[in-house]
Amino acid sequence: MFTPKIPPPDTAPTPGTSLVQPLTGITHTPACTCHHSPAAAPAPVPAAPVSRSAVQLTPGSLLVAAAGGTAVVLVVGTVLVSMLLATAITAASVAICAVVLRSLLNRPNNR
Repeated sequence: MFTPKIPPPDTAPTPGTSLVQPLTGITHTPACTCHHSPAAAPAPVPAAPVSRSAVQLTPGSLLVAAAGGTAVVLVVGTVLVSMLLATAITAASVAICAVVLRSLLNRPNNR
């Protein structure tokens, strides 16, 4: 059941032959029938002149980029500080709960 199924030697292809026969005698029809002459080929398009870079930094755009960067830093900093504060508050409340539970469990008769 788990052994590979190898074809018998008489049906296996030999290394020099292929199962796919090459296509011969195929002719392609032209895309159009308007019989263009070779002299009527379109003229080559002249090369575009070398242009400046696509991004142009003006004083106004630099000011906007600096303001945007500052805003991103402030927002990310605010989020990180708030996450740290939430972690600290959670740790403090868990510590207080642990102290209260410890005092309740250690001295049950002193209430």
